[in-house]
Amino acid sequence: MEQSMKGNSGYLFSIVLVAVLGGLLFGYDTAVISGAEKGLQAFFMGASDFTYTDGWHGFTCASALIGCIIGSAISGMLATRLGRKRSLILAGLFFFLSALGSMYPEFIFFQQGQPSLSLLVVFNIYRIIGGIGVGLASAICPMYIGEVSPSHIRGMLVSWNQFAIIFGQLVVYFVNFLILGSHANPVIEMINGVNAIVNPEAASWTIATGWRYMFGSEALPAGLFALLICFVPETPRYLVMIGQESKALYVLQRINGVKAAAEIIESIKSTVTEKTEKLFAYGFLCIFVGIMLSVFQQAIGINAVLYYAPRIFGDMGMDNPMVQTVIMGIVNISFTLIAVFTVEKLGRKPLLIIGSIGMGVGAIMVAITFGNNDFRMITMLGIMLYSASFMMSWGPICWVLIAEIFPNTIRGKAVAIAVAFQWIFNWIVSSTFVPMFNMHLVEGDHFGHWFTYGLYGAICILAALFVWRMVPETKGKTLEDMSRLWRK
Repeated sequence: MEQSMKGNSGYLFSIVLVAVLGGLLFGYDTAVISGAEKGLQAFFMGASDFTYTDGWHGFTCASALIGCIIGSAISGMLATRLGRKRSLILAGLFFFLSALGSMYPEFIFFQQGQPSLSLLVVFNIYRIIGGIGVGLASAICPMYIGEVSPSHIRGMLVSWNQFAIIFGQLVVYFVNFLILGSHANPVIEMINGVNAIVNPEAASWTIATGWRYMFGSEALPAGLFALLICFVPETPRYLVMIGQESKALYVLQRINGVKAAAEIIESIKSTVTEKTEKLFAYGFLCIFVGIMLSVFQQAIGINAVLYYAPRIFGDMGMDNPMVQTVIMGIVNISFTLIAVFTVEKLGRKPLLIIGSIGMGVGAIMVAITFGNNDFRMITMLGIMLYSASFMMSWGPICWVLIAEIFPNTIRGKAVAIAVAFQWIFNWIVSSTFVPMFNMHLVEGDHFGHWFTYGLYGAICILAALFVWRMVPETKGKTLEDMSRLWRK
């Protein structure tokens, strides 16, 4: 009886952990390309019916992001029509199908090991399917956790999702490192204006097989997620929305206890019919600030580093780029924890400004020193400073602000638009990185490296100025406070 009066915290944490697996898959799927992309590039360079250029490679590495845009755009509709739980099951199935399809895109229709333009198209379709899963998970996992969590610990539990994203990236860095093992990554250099594989024999296993195992490794956590989600309850909020109040009350009683559940369900019943307003009811500035937060989170270039980390460390002359990639993953997860534990003390704006400046300094350090072996460690420190600064600021804090900054009556529509812009600019940055990174004024120089990181550094400084002048501090403010702020 005591448990029913107080609720079952073990039950709550178990269902939240299952949902958090969706965040882990989010990070896993978006970062798996970092270890696989060189082998993938070398494989398709062997096609006889088309030339696999840097432009093609940039598009292929970023193709999953097209799916992310689609997934995030339809997430609200699916969450309403199918429910949060079934939408997450669907995301898990997309992850699983994408992993197997990306590993073996030749299935049924093509001869294995024979690259072609048609095979590239099919491969990208499988990556887009995985991206749809990421888009769904990015929107619905935090929604699910927030709707099942008691208010006094909701912030902490939702923050687990961001931590899981970074942890998923770390896991896949380590998995890619183990899969590669003693095998060599292909070394691709431009010779007489054409990309060529310098070490085809040494890298033959990676080109033929290694990248397949890296993509296929996601099938295990994806299948586990899709299975475990079947055993968690639908959220009480959604159950009330579809008229299943008795089921909602049962879930609330298990989580919060009998007395609290009765109060919570009355609150839910009053909010599910909450009045909505037109998108620009609070003015253009409100929507503009939310969109620009998403734009800057991607335009500062972080995902170019996360997706292409081994390539970057390899071009720096590091002996084992996969080791540096794993180290970067450990640094990232450590600095994410800093944000989780300081956001309520320091506030959102200070963390974003400090992070932007740190990223700008790190990117400029890389731009100045890249290609000079005498300053190789400074370049490495610059990359680490750039990445760590993001993880303690724009990584988690942008999501917090997007959730808080919009008044309740327009939040659903406004968040959907902001998240869509986030994925659009993620795709733009990721697809343009390789062509920019490989630009040369004369053959053999590092102009592209300098230009790319110099550009990211400049955008980081602009991001700091934007936050300073345009973004309101939301720490300690209620939603009613935000409504009054934007009504001015």
